[in-house]
Amino acid sequence: MKIVYSNPNSVQAPRIDAYLHEILPELSRSYLQKCIKEGQVRINDLPCKPSALLQPGDFVVYEIPELKDPSIEAEEIPLDIVYEDADLLVVNKPKGMVVHPAHGHYSGTLVNALMHHCRDSLSGINGELRPGIVHRIDKDTTGLLVVCKNDRTHRLIARQLEVHNMGRVYVALVHGLIGNDEGTVEGSIGRSRTDRKKMAVCGANEGKPAITHYKVLERFPDAGGGHSMTLIECRLETGRTHQIRVHMAHIGHPVAGDELYGVKKDPFKGQGQYLHAAELNFLHPVDQKQLCLKAELPEYFRDSLERLRKRNQG
Repeated sequence: MKIVYSNPNSVQAPRIDAYLHEILPELSRSYLQKCIKEGQVRINDLPCKPSALLQPGDFVVYEIPELKDPSIEAEEIPLDIVYEDADLLVVNKPKGMVVHPAHGHYSGTLVNALMHHCRDSLSGINGELRPGIVHRIDKDTTGLLVVCKNDRTHRLIARQLEVHNMGRVYVALVHGLIGNDEGTVEGSIGRSRTDRKKMAVCGANEGKPAITHYKVLERFPDAGGGHSMTLIECRLETGRTHQIRVHMAHIGHPVAGDELYGVKKDPFKGQGQYLHAAELNFLHPVDQKQLCLKAELPEYFRDSLERLRKRNQG
């Protein structure tokens, strides 16, 4: 592939490895650096280093071999199943578990566990890497996730998500004291211009509409180290990537323990991300019964709240 680099916004000259990662986000930066070192990328017909800076008008030629997905193996990993029938199941995902395999991460995921538990009974609409997966939550977010066992159920659940008929309630511990008892954050979310690993609130033409409603549950003026915290309940009207994390950081109240969008000196860093998918409400697509499912906060989250309550007594 041959392209001409342009710099219409007069931003700082990017490194070639960063630029390729921007236009090929499905490939990791480390993999692209390896390809550059092996001579599969040239600038103005000359070999280059990953750190080479691009200038307007440079010709970039790259021949990056596609990564082939290996076969995904079933793994006997314990699952916390909140609900299950012949058409779907709802799992309570633990902290640290990736939902589906991705490049460089093909084992220990929820999908690996589901393939062992469900055998051949998983929908195939989202392909071999995401069997049964109709929506997802982040690796370090805990809580409820719907898994579909057949394509018909998958399509009907996906439709409920599309028209916002699935109620999703999260509980989050965020930095700072939120003054209003409740509120709404509305702002389109798209890929960050400065960090491809992040999402950001952006203009309507750059991202997808996103709406998060929140309600204050408890306030903790003293969280130690000069920090204050607020426990909130969030209801999603839309389901964008990192939505709650991005929206709360945008209004100055990032989620505790969030290593991507959080504060630098976070007393909760390393303990976990304090965001939990606590409740799902949806219409069963087959028997038309309303399902209202809940999962209690994980132990590390409950323990931290107890410490905060004791610290703020009186």
